[in-house]
Order: sequence, then structure tokens, then C-alpha cells
Amino acid sequence: MNRFTASSSFSHRTPPLAAVLLVQLGTPDDPAPGPVRRYLKQFLWDPRVVEIPRLAWWPILNGIILNTRPRKSSVKYRAVWMPEGSPLQVHTRRQGVLLRGSLGERQVDVEVVHAMRYGNPSVAAGLRQLRERNLTRLLVVPLYPQYAASTTASAFDEVSAELATWRNLPELRMVRSFHDEPGYIAALASGVRRHWDSHGRGQKLVMSFHGLPHRSLMLGDPYHCECLATARLLADHLRLQQHEWVATFQSRFGSARWLQPYTLPTLLELAASGTTRVDLVCPGFVSDCLETLEEISMEARAGFLQAGGTQFNYIDCLNESPLWIEALSDLVERHLSGWPVVRPAQDVADRRSDALAARETRARERGATA
Repeated sequence: MNRFTASSSFSHRTPPLAAVLLVQLGTPDDPAPGPVRRYLKQFLWDPRVVEIPRLAWWPILNGIILNTRPRKSSVKYRAVWMPEGSPLQVHTRRQGVLLRGSLGERQVDVEVVHAMRYGNPSVAAGLRQLRERNLTRLLVVPLYPQYAASTTASAFDEVSAELATWRNLPELRMVRSFHDEPGYIAALASGVRRHWDSHGRGQKLVMSFHGLPHRSLMLGDPYHCECLATARLLADHLRLQQHEWVATFQSRFGSARWLQPYTLPTLLELAASGTTRVDLVCPGFVSDCLETLEEISMEARAGFLQAGGTQFNYIDCLNESPLWIEALSDLVERHLSGWPVVRPAQDVADRRSDALAARETRARERGATA
């Protein structure tokens, strides 16, 4: 059996394709316990996510976590599920459509496909879809503003694993991070200002990022530094004084020390010290998801109010905001620089037709069959 795979319908008549693959973390197909369990099993078995020796981790994951956590997580997913599906899935799909339209308006001739590192649509499925269309240039864009081995590197692992089985490989590039991109920061700031214009301004702006084990910082992961850089840039853009904002880390899992300060304890401390009104934004998430809608907008809100706070305002993620789509388009277009993907709108079809004819002629001259 041939180890390396190729398009099922390869033809020399198929024009070359340049594409952008947007990669998000992932989501279960359904909020029921079964699909949630399958998702968690794939997610938590990734050695980039849980850096514990496999022999020690297997019985903990399969004997304890996967027998208890899916049902609890299922309840949380149901609380945020949208009619079209998981919030993360819905927003990522919409972002892909809007990005393709924005690039088209700029005469950038590329396809855009989205995929999930864990769950569906899978990275492998997205890449194979593109391979059927003669993919020759691929830009991978992990939708994580701050680089972490457990997110960005894991996405690249999955892309590499799929491409390792291909016969005909595309040129490959990957966006490493965009934590300090001016357009991304401006889009975040615009969302905060828009919220303030509609709801007024709280006493403190809490910027909550997803947490990681503290060990990752000691091992050289730049995530913590990039999160703090994003927070400082956003605060500067909003012209906030140091006492008016704080960066925190959420989603702690297990008993090990994680990046600090933790989000919920910080909110409780603020309430106890007399802060009655806070605004909270999650700059590390470009799309609303379980961690923002349930953990922050529901659980963190309840904790702050029960501790004595009187008003908790959650500020939506970037989602489909025009400034974010523009920033994403700028990022993608810059990383595509040097590839022949920009075409005058009026002659894109003519150039493709000419290229097809030329390729077919060359193939016949070489004795190949189209």
C-alpha cells in the first residue's frame, strides 16, 4: 500500500490554489455528554496540553476525568450553545467567510478554510479539502494572539502530521502570534470604548487571559510575556492609568501553580476592597466561547456580585467586528507577501484560463496525460 496520498482526482488542468487555514482550539459537535467526552479525550491527551508522562496520565484521564468531567461540562456547554452550534464554531466560521470577502475586495486571490485543532471540522479534513483543489501555497493562521506551545505549536503539529502523509506538498507558512499587532490592539480598544459608550465605564478594567501552568513560563514559553504586552498596549490605547486596569489569568485546571494573578480571586479581592463596578474583557480570545460566556460572563459575574460588587460588565470578544476582520486581513495579506496571489480583478479569470492552457500544453509536450 502506498504510504503517501494525493488528490483523488488530480488533473494537470486544475489551476494552483493558494489558501489560508484558520485554526481554532476546538469544540464538541454537540453539548451532550458523549460528544463532550470525545472532545475532552482528544484535547487532554495532547502532550502539548498536558505535559505529564503518558503512563502516569492515562489512568488519571481515562479512569477519573473522562468519567466525571463530561457531564459537568455538558451542562456548561448547553448554557451557551447557539442555534447554529457551538459559539466558537459559529464565530470562527463567520470570521472565515468575512475574511475571504475582505481579501477578495483587496484583489487577493486565495481560499479561506477554518478548522478545529480538536473536534470538527478537523485540520486534516480542511487540508484534504484544499488538496482536492490543487493546493500549492498554504498560510496557517492559528487564531491565538499570544504564542503558547499548548496552542500555536499544537496547531502546527497537527498540520505537520497531516502533510507528512502527502505526496505533493504545498509551500508552507504559519503566523506565530499577533499579540502586539496595531490592528488587533485597535480592534480590542474599539470594543471596549463601544461598550463604555453604551453602558458607562466601570472602576476597573480586568483583562482576563487563559491560564497556563507556571512551569511553562520557566521552560521558556513566551505566552505570559506576550499576554502582559497585549495588556499594556491595550491600556495605553485606552489611556488608562496603572490603577485603572489589571491583567489576570483564568481557567486554572488541577492543583499545580498556574500563571497569576488568577481571575476569580482577583475579582473577589476587588469586591472586598470596595470596588463595586468592574468591566472585564478577554483579549486572548478572538471569539466568544465556553471560557468567556460561561466561565466569565456567568461564573465570574456571580462570584463578584456575591462578594459585594454591584455591577459586572462582560465585554464581548472581537467575534465579527469590522475592525477585527480588517486587522486579520492586514495580517494575512502581509504574511502572503511575495506569493503571486494578488491579481487585478478584471483579468483573474483570463490569467487562470491562460495558465490552464499553458500547463496542459507543457504536460503534453512532456508526454504526460492530463
